[in-house]
Amino acid sequence: MKNRLMICLMLSALILAAGIYLYESRTEGITAVQTSGDYIKWVDFNVSSEALKKACLLDVESYENEVHLDWITLLAYAAVRGGGRFDSKSLTYIEDIAGQLSDGELTSQDLGEKYQYFSYYYEAYSAVLGGMLGEYEIENETGEYEKKYGLKAFSPIAKGFAYQDYDDFGVSRSFGFKRQHLGHDMMGLIGTPTRI
Repeated sequence: MKNRLMICLMLSALILAAGIYLYESRTEGITAVQTSGDYIKWVDFNVSSEALKKACLLDVESYENEVHLDWITLLAYAAVRGGGRFDSKSLTYIEDIAGQLSDGELTSQDLGEKYQYFSYYYEAYSAVLGGMLGEYEIENETGEYEKKYGLKAFSPIAKGFAYQDYDDFGVSRSFGFKRQHLGHDMMGLIGTPTRI
């Protein structure tokens, strides 16, 4: 009886080991689907809060003007002029280009033709900031919705609810298949209202 039990356990372990081996060998060769490769794979986003605020305010203030200043254009120009760094001169660069764009001296297309890295910074900053500024509707005191323009980014976790987040963007993952984690983990308790 003991021998039969031992044989059954050994066969079960052997079958389990064979299953794991087959699964691992089958998934080991799986790779992520490659796209054309003409996209930005990495960017250091080190825009200063002062530059973000200045560009945002200029964008919002110019919303109904004849020439609307796009904050991403302003930031991309400042990055080109500052070599990708944002220092005390960055606000001056933003103000200068805002004046030239408002006066019609230049267009964002002209900037792309004139500066080699303008398109790079514009694409990179659009990936990070795109959609955070624009039109939205908000309920007023009377219960009616009115259109506004401004910063519309928000936290996905409802106010007053605790959560934990882990800054693990770019850390490699080894389960499934090897890849980089391109997200930011945020975990709340069960029942925490979230909006994505």
